[in-house]
Formats: sequence, C-alpha cells, structure tokens
Amino acid sequence: MKIYDYNGKKNISGDRIHQARTAKRLSQGDLAAKMQVSGVVIEREAISKIETGDRFVADYELRVFSEVLGVSLDWLTGKE
Repeated sequence: MKIYDYNGKKNISGDRIHQARTAKRLSQGDLAAKMQVSGVVIEREAISKIETGDRFVADYELRVFSEVLGVSLDWLTGKE
C-alpha cells in the first residue's frame, strides 16, 4: 500500500483537532476517552500522532471527532 502525504502530513485535520481540543480544555487522554464512549477505539498516543500529522484519520473517526468536539466536518477539513 502506498502511503500518501499532503504537504508533509498524513492528514489535513490534525491542527484543527488540536485547536478544538485545547479550546474545550480537554487533554488528549480525555478526548480519547470521549471517542471511545462514542464507539471509536483510539488511544491517547494516536490522538497525539493525528495532531502532529503523523497518522491518517479514517472517515468514521473524523465524523466522531466532529461530534465529540462540537465542530463541523467542513471546519475540521479547513473548508470553513
């Protein structure tokens, strides 16, 4: 499988996820716990890698990030 990068990162939403998480004063562990309660098995380390652009974000994960953080998918992907 070929690994793709976009401007040196593996996702376009990591910066926005970090911004929304810190605005809500959530730790990475807290965000991981909220994601798990919503049905996405993810650990704190994965949140860290997503925020730094070192990990891909699956479409279903992006949808749950949007719901948990209270932001739109368009905002997370930089359309807004």
